[in-house]
Amino acid sequence: MKRQRGATRMPPRIGTVLETSLYVDDLQRSVNFYERTLGFKPVESESTRMRTLDVTPDQVLLLFKKGGSVKATVTPFGTIPPTDGDGQLHVAFAIPKEQFDEWRVYLQEKSVEVESTVKWPEGGQSLYFRDPDGHLIELKSSNWYGQELDWR
Repeated sequence: MKRQRGATRMPPRIGTVLETSLYVDDLQRSVNFYERTLGFKPVESESTRMRTLDVTPDQVLLLFKKGGSVKATVTPFGTIPPTDGDGQLHVAFAIPKEQFDEWRVYLQEKSVEVESTVKWPEGGQSLYFRDPDGHLIELKSSNWYGQELDWR
């Protein structure tokens, strides 16, 4: 079947974000922070280039050593293109609405300074704090449109 001129084709379906990455100065320090503060568990053996942390059964946080992936990584199963990043990045994690205050207290107990709290006009709230590399971490009780998330 020929594509008609001017016709727009919709892209195939995409699901949830499977992985996101942050670039850090000290891998072990960052692994310790995310494990101690958010309960993310390392899922792969130690590496000088990167570490992988479980966020949910279907999502991981990749921590890359700054400058450690500027060249392609060749593996027996394929080549991973180069990547690197710098600066203060932002990542948000969903939390249940009813645990918002519990998270605030928990972070205080872990000596993590909450930089800001926002109550969104469309619904939901956010807690903001920094990791050891200055990345802005957000814990949010709603989706982008203010709707409470389904935790069933």
